Amino acid sequence: MAEHHHHHHHDHGERGHAHSHAITKNLTVAFLLNLSFTIIEIVGGFLTNSIAILSDAIHDLGDTVAIGFALYLEKKSESKRDNKFSYGYRRWSTLSALINVIILTTGSIFIIVETIPRLISPQVVHVPGMIGLAVLGLLVNGAAVLKLKGNDSSINNRTVMLHLMEDAMGWAAVLVGSIVMLFTEFYLIDPLLSLLIAAIILRNAVKNLRIILNIFLQAVPKKLDLRKIETAILTHKAVKAVHDIHVWSLDGEFHVASLHIVVDESHVLEDMQSVKRKIRHEFDHLGVSHVTIEIELPDEDCEMVECNT
Repeated sequence: MAEHHHHHHHDHGERGHAHSHAITKNLTVAFLLNLSFTIIEIVGGFLTNSIAILSDAIHDLGDTVAIGFALYLEKKSESKRDNKFSYGYRRWSTLSALINVIILTTGSIFIIVETIPRLISPQVVHVPGMIGLAVLGLLVNGAAVLKLKGNDSSINNRTVMLHLMEDAMGWAAVLVGSIVMLFTEFYLIDPLLSLLIAAIILRNAVKNLRIILNIFLQAVPKKLDLRKIETAILTHKAVKAVHDIHVWSLDGEFHVASLHIVVDESHVLEDMQSVKRKIRHEFDHLGVSHVTIEIELPDEDCEMVECNT
């Protein structure tokens, strides 16, 4: 006897839908701002001969790709599940995050390789040009953050905002470094800033990669403990055993569970429905939105190979 339960947070859904148009519009503005500025940065990096500017350009390129995917996924996530993608399109955001990590990692390694010779023999950079680009960078990122602020109900939106705020910090560092170089002509600051930015990008990329791989490998979401869940379910009088329990995440936000419970056959159907309701409530409290419960009787053989694990 299997029961499929689709429990969605309708209030969040409706609120998300109401914001969706505004989020899409704001993401479009942020995307166009970032894309234009990334092109200016790459050209400016070569013109000023600054590897730190090029490092920030790589960072901004990653952000532009992230915003582009976020924009596409904001629209795509509104698509309902279909025969091809029975769970819907939630995991697409995880795929876009993986592509973004690859772009950022490749870019950072390229920057580090290019920076090492400059540590040995620092090159003269065009400091006024660097200051101009740093100020422009702060303004562009600041404008993009303000445009996205207030719509943080979307995980996509929130992630992009964090990216942009980090970018602004990178530009603040370049601005300070440029001003120091203006007065001291200590050009070693440029490759040192470049390495600092590349190191920050790589650290975040590795952190994100671990989260992404855990989602793709269907690991149990971090905050959930299967043993505790099992113990909680066994506190219900009608439940004699729990097995074949699985919990995984579709995108790091939307969690899914399936389990088999063995119930005492003396309990009538109403009791079983009550047990299912209680189990669902427990999962809902833990942030698991979609639960499939299979009910078995004590003398029933479970068809699953891993039932006793």
